[in-house]
Amino acid sequence: VQFVESGGGLVQPGGSLRLSCVTSGFIFSNYAMSWYRQAPGKERELVARIISNGYRKSYHDSVQGRFTISRDNGKKTVYLQMNNLKTEDTAVYYCNLYDPARVGNTATSWGQGTQVTVSS
Repeated sequence: VQFVESGGGLVQPGGSLRLSCVTSGFIFSNYAMSWYRQAPGKERELVARIISNGYRKSYHDSVQGRFTISRDNGKKTVYLQMNNLKTEDTAVYYCNLYDPARVGNTATSWGQGTQVTVSS
């Protein structure tokens, strides 16, 4: 199982970024997918989740209305569109599959993440 995140960068408050996560090693279309983030000195937190067919999505309260998760099952890729970014969104962003049958509800492997820095 592999996850390769990209699309991060340095952006000013109010700006936008679109993150991508290309996956391999599992049947992508069978799993819900999640985006997580980890800020310095903090635990990793769930940001957004999308079910396998893409019809249902959920978000952390702090990003509701600003972030949009989507997926392309043909490309085995999940996306995170981030608008109106705030300094508190600064973190390394990761994706992973969601599987309640697994320990921690995720695959044990993680990608390298993509750094998002929001600063003026």
